[in-house]
Amino acid sequence: MTPEEIIEFFGLKELEEEGGFYVETYRAEGKIAESALPAGYTGQRRFGSAILYLLTAETFSALHRLKSDEIFHFYLGDPVTMLQLHPDGSNEVVTLGGDIVSGERVQVLVPAGSWQGSLVKSGGKFALLGCTVVPGFEFDDFELGSREALLERYSGRRELILKLTR
Repeated sequence: MTPEEIIEFFGLKELEEEGGFYVETYRAEGKIAESALPAGYTGQRRFGSAILYLLTAETFSALHRLKSDEIFHFYLGDPVTMLQLHPDGSNEVVTLGGDIVSGERVQVLVPAGSWQGSLVKSGGKFALLGCTVVPGFEFDDFELGSREALLERYSGRRELILKLTR
């Protein structure tokens, strides 16, 4: 399959601020009251939500953070490099992919409040991922990272921060 065939098959749309292509596949009917949510949420949230997400060699998921946990699932294509920058100053690079014997992971948690961004590994063409968000995703919870601020706080990841910011 080509990225264009996947985009057409699933009806994916461009995710302009972040990059890549997506379609929402699930949004829970049940809602969590604002009073039951951790600090920082405004308004109620769905129990959970899920999307299909496509990265191509020409796109990347710009560093961003959410107020909710994100669980990424690798479905098909080429390996993906994901950078996570955590609130405590730590960071990690994870590879999502199907070669689990060599350390690639088919499922990865991005804890709420952590910056994360991804790109298809060099030489790859595309990757189809899924992302489950709990409590459910709302665009109000999305914050795009500032290149300058991230470089200042996480200077040890300069090369990837430059690749994953605009």
